[in-house]
Amino acid sequence: MKISHVALWSKDIEQLRHFYETYFNAQAGERYENTNKGFASYFLTFPGSEAKLELMQQSVITYQPEETPLGWAHLAISVGSEKKVDNLTTVITEDGHTIIGQPRWTGDGYYESVVADPEGNWIEITI
Repeated sequence: MKISHVALWSKDIEQLRHFYETYFNAQAGERYENTNKGFASYFLTFPGSEAKLELMQQSVITYQPEETPLGWAHLAISVGSEKKVDNLTTVITEDGHTIIGQPRWTGDGYYESVVADPEGNWIEITI
């Protein structure tokens, strides 16, 4: 058994596609659109991983900032080494994105930092 993909609702899939391509070497498939439903999506693949990230947007899906939904809390992306975690976190910081947590060893044995993508979704950058 394996995870095929995880889907993420978005306000702007083009902006998120660019973010994941720029910082995590994701490669987007062709944009899918269903104009009858006002729906569009991309499937992103990551080097060395079979699992995909689907970015989705639909005109009837809106963000409600006063709501704190239950569900997925973050996406963890392994970059391979402590140095790569540090370097990528620095690049993302210098490019003006929000850093939630600086690189560190956690109590459960992970070396990670936590950044927010342009829509505020948390990404753990880990070894």
